[in-house]
Amino acid sequence: VGIMLLKGRPCMLGGACRVERRAVLVQASSQPAMRSASRCMQQSMTSTGSSFVNSAGLKLQVMVQHAKGTSRMAQPTRAVRRFAPRMCGIVGIFKRQGNVNVELYEALLMLQHRGQDSAGMVTTDSLKFREYKENGLVKDVFANQSILDTMVGNSGIAHVRYPTAGSSSAQEAQPFFVNSPLGIYLIHNGNLTNADDMREILNSSRSFFNRHLRTDSDSEVLLNVLADEVHRAHQRCLQTTGCDPNRNKTEFLFEAGATAMRMLQGAYSCLSLVQGVGLVGFRDPFGIRPLVLGKRTTPAGDEWCMASEDCAFGPIGFVRVRDVNPGEMIIISQDGTMLSRQLAAPTLSPCIFEYIYLARPDSVLNKIPVYNFQMKLGSRLAQRIKSRNWDLDLICPVPDGSRPSAIQMAADMGLPYREGLVKNRYVGRTFIMPDQKLREISVRRKLNAMSVVFEGKNVLLVDDSIVRGTTMSQIVSMVRNAGAAKVYLASAAPPVRFPNVYGVDMPTRKEFVAHDLTEEQICEKLGADGLIYQTVDDLIEIGKEMNPEIIDFDASCFDGKYCTGDIDEAYLQQLELKGRGALRTRAGQEATLLGTTPSTAYLGSAFRSLETVNAN
Repeated sequence: VGIMLLKGRPCMLGGACRVERRAVLVQASSQPAMRSASRCMQQSMTSTGSSFVNSAGLKLQVMVQHAKGTSRMAQPTRAVRRFAPRMCGIVGIFKRQGNVNVELYEALLMLQHRGQDSAGMVTTDSLKFREYKENGLVKDVFANQSILDTMVGNSGIAHVRYPTAGSSSAQEAQPFFVNSPLGIYLIHNGNLTNADDMREILNSSRSFFNRHLRTDSDSEVLLNVLADEVHRAHQRCLQTTGCDPNRNKTEFLFEAGATAMRMLQGAYSCLSLVQGVGLVGFRDPFGIRPLVLGKRTTPAGDEWCMASEDCAFGPIGFVRVRDVNPGEMIIISQDGTMLSRQLAAPTLSPCIFEYIYLARPDSVLNKIPVYNFQMKLGSRLAQRIKSRNWDLDLICPVPDGSRPSAIQMAADMGLPYREGLVKNRYVGRTFIMPDQKLREISVRRKLNAMSVVFEGKNVLLVDDSIVRGTTMSQIVSMVRNAGAAKVYLASAAPPVRFPNVYGVDMPTRKEFVAHDLTEEQICEKLGADGLIYQTVDDLIEIGKEMNPEIIDFDASCFDGKYCTGDIDEAYLQQLELKGRGALRTRAGQEATLLGTTPSTAYLGSAFRSLETVNAN
């Protein structure tokens, strides 16, 4: 644990604190250092001197507060502004020759599972940016060939996002842009947990470059923090060494990235296009969200791609090189040179929910093949199910994510594997629908149970995870109605009891079917004859066996242990009081087509939304 102390001459009583522009790390246990930092902070905030000194004081306030072991949510009078986290997919490509637009489009199609609400793209020929973004699926946003034709340039980035309440406008679709310094576009996968503090610094009159933010998106906050630090690096260059800024733009980015990583908290895997620099990718020091580097060798030289998952590489001919390291920034210069620098000490703690639900099975994240990981989940569950002595006739997956686990369970237990649930592939994923009642209404359109498979059988249904229970409770009912004698449930994931604050749409505890309930109570609520969950210990042990380099996984949605160390009970309570889930209730009870007694206005809106989903 440490704080950032801005190194400078000792503050004299009644005098200004002259602060140098270099930061050093000191131990938080050093009380004299803490008091010195506080005095410098207070004087710099009240000083009428340079904007750099004033902003440094605000930054130091954030850092000192964290060093004291208190989060911003420990302040009882401060309400949290809710920056809607979102699961996203990002990709960036550099080519030696030709336009990159079609390949960005193809890569986005491979990442569509990470977001179905909006899509955006920006390309550049090193002279001019071309941008387009809109709500909808990738194929619909770019359905007009004339739009893609305008996206010329040999380098570009693209983004898909999934819906979250209060953030469905096209204005909040990515990429985001600032025209100064240089001209920077940025896309982001993850969620900042200290976006309030960062927004306060950016909006403050004491900041270096007072910035107006147009949206509530934490991605826009992140972009402006980075841009603000590029400005500072530029000013240091002019004021201290007299260097030529035009020759040091790449160094400005590395320097700004290092400072931003000391300030930002939470999860962020980012790609950026920077005028005069090139394609930039970086990942938070914990590596919570994935980011993978790929390469394609051509007669003209090596070409580069960075994406959330390497499943995006295959269709466009790139080969996986490695994961972007936690705390690393990679810059692909405008001439195609790949530059890399470690900007923060890495503590690899990837989100384990990526391997269970979010990522495609044909992806490899942090050197772990997702498919193999899911197979091992099935083996661990099979061992534990054998001790239950359930009388089972067959194993059936809940499509699609549970198939690898179910296949392996059937093989280990010597039971028939059957596909008894038919999926309507033209209905969106219910888990990522923004409204609870829309999820309930769409479940029965999503799946259909086959009597020829279930009639008279004792069935074990396998799902990758059970989050809200909306889908599962209705599936159990459907399978019984299809003639099953008994219905048992197995979840390849442990019970979800805590919100994932790092970019997955499950922010409040009261939404979870497992919240404050025992396994037996959950089983009763879901209407099953038996229920078994994966254990957290088995989950993490599998991951560490497959990649011993991983220090630990973030399994916070299962065990409540948040790897960034800045999440406390007050923060979680604020999510429930002020966040997107404030009006949500626990799922898990069987819903009718119309749910409870919604208003006529709501039903009209709901069915219009469903028509849009089915059309997509």
